[in-house]
Amino acid sequence: MPIVEAEPIQYEVDGHVARIWLNRPHKRNSVSQQLLQELDEARIRAENDPDVRVIVIRGREGTFCSGFDLDELQGDFIGTSTAFEVAERSARICDAIFRSSKPSVSVHEGYTTAGGFEIMINCDFSIAAEDAKIGDFHMRRGLFGGAGPIYRLPRMIGERKAKELMLTGKLLSGREAYEWGLVNEVCSAEELDDVVDSFVARIADKSPFQMGITKMCLNRSLDADTQTLMVLERLAVGVTLNSNDAAEGVAAFLEKREPVWTGT
Repeated sequence: MPIVEAEPIQYEVDGHVARIWLNRPHKRNSVSQQLLQELDEARIRAENDPDVRVIVIRGREGTFCSGFDLDELQGDFIGTSTAFEVAERSARICDAIFRSSKPSVSVHEGYTTAGGFEIMINCDFSIAAEDAKIGDFHMRRGLFGGAGPIYRLPRMIGERKAKELMLTGKLLSGREAYEWGLVNEVCSAEELDDVVDSFVARIADKSPFQMGITKMCLNRSLDADTQTLMVLERLAVGVTLNSNDAAEGVAAFLEKREPVWTGT
């Protein structure tokens, strides 16, 4: 399959799946400012491709992402307006992954720490190898993560577990991350490719229109009151029932065939 190489990000499309590879293995795929910008560009590219239904984010050569490149925090960087601007941009780019209409799956082996952990918790799904090492880690360097841990993490695993991860800098194995509710599936490193492909296939064959509507509603489910969410549900039903994909889904069921989605 064709791969468009744009270091430090590699982007490829296979059927309905866009794969975004973090490609700085010499630095455990740490986040440079260039990688951050190109990650956002790759996400936008996938978002704008009508054939893409799922986005997979993964690191090259056996590790996901060890966080922000600390070499870029040296010298006069800390304590300047530039530091704030980079933090703001990182938060915006991670939040855009969370709010994308297309579901995202992060794949974890080796290290997922600090900024890599923030990318992970802004994805919709995560799959990990049993021996992966996963955690916030900022506390160990006297730093603070500003791209999701204080508002995403407690909603995922509860306040006490979130405090344990953030305040101790603890690293979890992939198996422990699964038990804590941080990842959806865990497997051996040898099984990882097959498990990812199987998981992604269960998403890619669904209606992209309904996927976007459902994801949007779920993203707001913990941030609004019950009455507001009930109104949102009723509006979503109305929009869904007027879509071409809903008509196709019903017709395919009655005609005993697989649906052909148009995403409209």
